[in-house]
Amino acid sequence: MGRGRMLVTALAVLAASMFSSGLRAQTPTPAPTAAATPAPAATPTPDNALLLTFFLKHDQSRPLGELNAQLEKQGFYKAFPPEGIEVVSWYIMMGVGQVVTLRLPASRLREVNRVFETTAWGVYRTEFYPTYDYKAIGIANHEKAK
Repeated sequence: MGRGRMLVTALAVLAASMFSSGLRAQTPTPAPTAAATPAPAATPTPDNALLLTFFLKHDQSRPLGELNAQLEKQGFYKAFPPEGIEVVSWYIMMGVGQVVTLRLPASRLREVNRVFETTAWGVYRTEFYPTYDYKAIGIANHEKAK
C-alpha cells in the first residue's frame, strides 16, 4: 500500500473516530468478493458522516474524447456516484480536471474507493481528502467568544 493511500486511510479512520460517542470494538469486515453484494445504504448522520473531497486529474497526454470513451467502457458514470451518496459539489477546474465533494457515512468509504479503482483509473490521477463538517462547532465557538 502506498504512503498516500495509507495517509488517506488513516485520516478516514481518524475522522470516523471523532464522531463516535464512546469506544467500541471494531468488527473486521471480510474482503469483498466478485459475488458479494454491497451493504445496505447507510445514511450520513452527525455521528457517522464525513465529507470526501477529491481531485480527478485528467491525463493531459490523451484527448478528451479518448478519456470519455474509456470512462464509458469502464462504466464510471453507471457506478458513480453510488446510490445513496450525496454529491455536495462537482466542479471542473480548468487545466486540472474535476473537483468533487461527497457526504457519506464513514462505513461506505471503501465502496466509494472501489468505484474509482474499478472505473476511473487510467483516465484520472486521484487525490482524496476526507474531512468532517465543523461549521456548527466553529460558529458556536465564535458565539461563545463574544
